[in-house]
Amino acid sequence: MSRDESSPESQAADRSRVNRREFDRFAVRMESLSAREHRKSIEPDHIPADTPAPPLSDSANRLIDQACERIRAARNDDRPVVAAFGAHAIKNGLGPVFLSLIERGWLTHLATNGAGVIHDWEFAFHGQSCEHVGPMVAQGRFGNWQETGYFINLAINVGAFEGKGYGESVGAMIEREGLEIPTSSELELVARAKVVDDPQQAAVAADLLHIVRTFELPSGWLDVKHPWKRYSIQAGAFRLDIPFTSHPMIGHDIIYNHPMNHFASLGRAAGRDFLMYAESVSRIDGGVYLSIGSAVMSPMIFEKSLSMAQNVALQRGEHIEKHYILVNDLAESTWDWSRGEPPEDNPAYYLRFNKSFSRMGGTLRYLQADNRDFLLNLSARLQRGPATASGVRNP
Repeated sequence: MSRDESSPESQAADRSRVNRREFDRFAVRMESLSAREHRKSIEPDHIPADTPAPPLSDSANRLIDQACERIRAARNDDRPVVAAFGAHAIKNGLGPVFLSLIERGWLTHLATNGAGVIHDWEFAFHGQSCEHVGPMVAQGRFGNWQETGYFINLAINVGAFEGKGYGESVGAMIEREGLEIPTSSELELVARAKVVDDPQQAAVAADLLHIVRTFELPSGWLDVKHPWKRYSIQAGAFRLDIPFTSHPMIGHDIIYNHPMNHFASLGRAAGRDFLMYAESVSRIDGGVYLSIGSAVMSPMIFEKSLSMAQNVALQRGEHIEKHYILVNDLAESTWDWSRGEPPEDNPAYYLRFNKSFSRMGGTLRYLQADNRDFLLNLSARLQRGPATASGVRNP
């Protein structure tokens, strides 16, 4: 018996279908990056690695000296030194300083959010980045930039098929200055051949096949010049085979505005990055973790990774407890984190990037300073002392 289409139940079902409609990103008019007013330019705004370190307070100097000692000890014992940072570290022109630290072997893993990837890529591709958000939203233009959305998403789509992570996919495109686009027939063959024995690879191939057909992509090498790639941390990490992982949140970044964005591909690439990051954290006992200007991403991914790592370590009769965490941010914290967690009536309790890390065991230290001042001082002091660890280049 058919249901009366005018019944309340039918009307409710119709409303529900309307509520489940998706926004059509193909309807959004994309503009070239050349039409955007940029707030930052890489060549005048970048910070050379040999820039003199600015003076800091006595307490800050003591903390950086302590961190340098722990970093040297970690590298001498072949332990990881992970640096997780927010997008402002890139916007502030610190790419060359990070590059110097990985080239000299002091940092073994770099992690950032989706915005960090975008700014690093835009600097490498266009030499400029950062828009005026308020006016651009009012004009319906914020984030709607053809090159950024098209090329970053395409790199991730192709990288997911190749088994790369999010950061590695974009870093490879920058360093190689292009992408290899498979043929439709090749992707169709993989999708059909692998569906029984390797359904995950079949799904990846089918996803990229959808992209290739939707955007009518010609197969073969796609040239994507990056005139300023020497400033790119992602390109440098790819070149040096250093993990560079991205930890995005769906809807947080402007690349989601573009129809080239494919959530399945992005999820695969970002998922691989999280597990690579977790692997580094699993070896953090005796190592160092630097959290630079990341109020949410860094503490959130660290606590989940450490919990998994601790679970496996305990099964081996071990416990991760000798790690050193240095958090650097601009926010003031009057609490001495060496005393443990503050009470809930203390404002410091609500600084998540300290509260979360205070629960992670090991040693936590907090340094209030501009990330430029912190990283330049850290780099300069590491350069003074000899580095003899396995895989560490002497300055």
